[in-house]
Amino acid sequence: MSSFSGLNTATTALWAQQRGLDVTGQNIANVNTPGYTRQRAELQSIGGNAVPAMYAVSNQVGQGVDADKVIRIRDGFLESRAQVESASTARMTAQDATLAQIEQAFREPGETGIQAKLTGVFTAWGDVANHPTEDGARTAVLQKTATLVAELQTTSANLDKQWTQTRDSLDTLAQDVNAKTQSIADLNRAIKRATQAGLPVNELADKRDGLVMDLANSIGATSSPGDDGQVNVSVAGAMLVSGVSAIGIRVIGTEVPAEATATDPSFVTDPGGTRLALGGTAGGALTALSQTIPRYQQKLDAVAQQLADQVNAVHAGPDAYDKNGAPGGPMFGSGAVPTGPVTAANITLLITDPAKLAAASVAPMPATAGPPAVPARPSADAGNAAKLAAMAKAGSGAAVAYRQLIVDLGVEASVATSNLQTQTVVAAQVDASRESVSGVNLDEEMTKMLQFQHAYSAAARMITTIDETLDVLINRTGRVGL
Repeated sequence: MSSFSGLNTATTALWAQQRGLDVTGQNIANVNTPGYTRQRAELQSIGGNAVPAMYAVSNQVGQGVDADKVIRIRDGFLESRAQVESASTARMTAQDATLAQIEQAFREPGETGIQAKLTGVFTAWGDVANHPTEDGARTAVLQKTATLVAELQTTSANLDKQWTQTRDSLDTLAQDVNAKTQSIADLNRAIKRATQAGLPVNELADKRDGLVMDLANSIGATSSPGDDGQVNVSVAGAMLVSGVSAIGIRVIGTEVPAEATATDPSFVTDPGGTRLALGGTAGGALTALSQTIPRYQQKLDAVAQQLADQVNAVHAGPDAYDKNGAPGGPMFGSGAVPTGPVTAANITLLITDPAKLAAASVAPMPATAGPPAVPARPSADAGNAAKLAAMAKAGSGAAVAYRQLIVDLGVEASVATSNLQTQTVVAAQVDASRESVSGVNLDEEMTKMLQFQHAYSAAARMITTIDETLDVLINRTGRVGL
């Protein structure tokens, strides 16, 4: 190695260590930056000339070090695993939130829920059975029954409102997804151009990977590497981002809760119209719209129908008489008429006069002309009221059916919460593993900073030594006695 080639070697060493210090400083500066991936300057030795010239052979040992390439430290497997686990966590979170809101709609256990109102109605019928001729007991039955009807309607309306709000949120989610897929395509274009021009793209790649992770949370998207540093993003077998091209998604289907089915509403590609089975938050919301909320709405409607059928069967039975001796009629109906299917939304109390409550199972004594004349007397019998009061404990009654509904809801919500807690732990472990690879460790960066600092000092000392050698060679060669 000549002295002048030694200077070049030392110069590359200075530049490489300075490059390493710059990268270390960048890592330290972004230690708290969300989504930042630590970087590393790739140091590679520059070999000597391996092709001999005519009548000459080079014995050069090398030409220094090269530090042009700065890479991001990432584990592709852990990144893919994080996308999958993040999507699962988001889906379970949406399902758990849906069941929590349904529990809030029913407000059980408590004094304001349907269970308390049912108990109040049957208790009031028990009071009528004990005091059949008192108007106060009959009025209490009507008041408590009206409260029960209002509570059924309110709970049904709350479930419909929850469904509508979830449905509306899907349109916002689709707009957000479309904006992010376009941003990923734009970043792919910028990264491709920079890569082909030999420019750094690490910060652009970090931003793009953050958007991909957001899509994994929203719709269960996954990514795969493409050409020139680009990535492709797919979901449910459909490619949303391919290089610099992106397609969107949109929501189709009903906006009426009663018309929801297993596949309606749903997401499709835009353009194309291909139906997508999404995961993440969108998948959890679709499950809520097509299965969870409609299922509990149907169960509540079944309780309302059962209540109306069973009470009407006794109240309008062959041995049911009101206070005036007239046969009893239906107590509940759908809307303003007694016929038609009854739901929690349309159940209606058809009786407003306490005297028309059919509490008796024996007709009252009619008036006689005499002699002597006997006025009509209301029946003191309360057999029918006793039958209605006994429905509170009937094995196939509406009260038992409603209690089973609440038990099923509680069990499902508890299982969903437990599954979410387990999934959260799994996702946290994956994130911790990913962070251990790509996150910035200040202790490690400080160690590297010292390494680069000492290497820089050594390279500078090498230049000083070569400079002194050249000074002797140039200024003192040929001079005797010095």
